[in-house]
Amino acid sequence: MARFRIPSTIVILFVTVQTGFLLFMYARYSSFMPQPEGKPSQVHILILSSWRSGSSFVGQLFSQHPSVFYLMEPAWHVWVTMSQNSARVLHMAVRDLVRSVFLCDMSVFDAYMPWKRNLSDLFQWAVSRALCSAPACDSFKRTDITSEMACKTLCGRYPFSKVEEACKTYSHVVIKEVRFFDLKVLYPLLTDPSLNLKIIHLVRDPRAVVKSREQSVKALARDNGIVLSTNGTKVEDSKYKVMQEVCRSHVQIYETATLKPPNFLKDRYLMIRFEDLVRDPLSEISEMYKFADLNLTPRLKSWIYNITHGQGPGKKKEAFKITSRDAVSVSQAWRNVLPFQKVRKIQEVCKGAINMLGYQLVDSEKEQRDLTLDLVLPRRQNQFSWSSFNPKH
Repeated sequence: MARFRIPSTIVILFVTVQTGFLLFMYARYSSFMPQPEGKPSQVHILILSSWRSGSSFVGQLFSQHPSVFYLMEPAWHVWVTMSQNSARVLHMAVRDLVRSVFLCDMSVFDAYMPWKRNLSDLFQWAVSRALCSAPACDSFKRTDITSEMACKTLCGRYPFSKVEEACKTYSHVVIKEVRFFDLKVLYPLLTDPSLNLKIIHLVRDPRAVVKSREQSVKALARDNGIVLSTNGTKVEDSKYKVMQEVCRSHVQIYETATLKPPNFLKDRYLMIRFEDLVRDPLSEISEMYKFADLNLTPRLKSWIYNITHGQGPGKKKEAFKITSRDAVSVSQAWRNVLPFQKVRKIQEVCKGAINMLGYQLVDSEKEQRDLTLDLVLPRRQNQFSWSSFNPKH
């Protein structure tokens, strides 16, 4: 059988002409297609925090806004489904789920909830005002301040498809998450052209966090095991190993965002301290809203005042609920409740984070109990460095 050889120059010429033709056709076709302009129409806000740091409260400050579609810790489903893995192994799965939620693509939950489901199958769905009002549920208006209990009673049986339907009707999508321990994991989202992502990093005095964690030991046991990579075994954090990881993560996140950050983080990171928030709620909330391109409405102002000026510090059974409390008393409660020996141990484990976040260490029980001694330092007058954090503790 005869074989014909085509000179290589002819092959190269043919490929070149074909490529040129395809590029011409693509350019011609593209000229008739609508071109994307600027940033995506929706604003995406990630409230980045850790357990028992006041993040549920901050989440509600956004959830009750009529322009916000809010979900509280959707990555809970990832951790429950794959609880034998470590937090760092699950980072990518959590990030992928968060990205899909920001884009209002709720098919991502199919992997974690494969059954036919209603709104009530979504973790903490009822704390989302957007899922308690139209188009997700017909019982409330968008401008209403909704309550978790009323929403559970009236809206739980609506189909899960309403989550995606509602999400697409809002200008802002806000997610609160406690399952990221490294800011660099979020770089792909920050550089994703389909997202307009901003990060609010909420922190709290580690001593106050421990006091709050002690009110919910059993509820945190599974998450503790994932943080400490115990292959699915539940853990009570009696030796503060989880707190050590939490404090380490806050140091990493803050320093990554503020010490020679990449250009794409410019104007897209805001650190808020819980203590500043409860001392001057309207000022801090106004700063967060401005950062998120939201306006503070009169109805929200009134609700914020009432929710932060209740009586007492709140009850143990209310550990995971947003109720009206004396917010300043809540933030200072650890000083009267925790034994000094325990405080000293927490300070050893989290010394770097306490210094970096702008809190004052106490050297004695007398200093701890003396409420006239302010342990929250002026935020913007502190210079922090990685050298302040000693991972050996």
